Amino acid sequence: MAASHTGVTQSVDAMDTLDDSLLSLEKLDRTSPEMWPEQIPGVSEFVSLHSSAAYALQQPWTRGLDPDDINLLHQFGSLTASGLIAEVKKLHDVAYQLGLEEAKEMTRGKYLNILTRRRR
Repeated sequence: MAASHTGVTQSVDAMDTLDDSLLSLEKLDRTSPEMWPEQIPGVSEFVSLHSSAAYALQQPWTRGLDPDDINLLHQFGSLTASGLIAEVKKLHDVAYQLGLEEAKEMTRGKYLNILTRRRR
């Protein structure tokens, strides 16, 4: 039993030796612009100027949307994939029912001669 305990101790010592040999004490200075230049000059200033929350509300896709619409978009964004699919199915059903009602009204208008052109 003592032999198995000795083998475990030796493997732990070997792992410690391996960890010590892989340890790097080199310190990288990431603040130097000469060592780490910007890929595109001026990008960091641009991002810092335009990363505020007020700018996010003025995105092109938000023009013409009221706060209720934006709130609805956030609610849809927080849904899981299955929840979003369920909402799409609900919208599909509503659109189908609306189409049926419109078809009824068009047929009704046709029978009442509402949609015919008057001849002069």
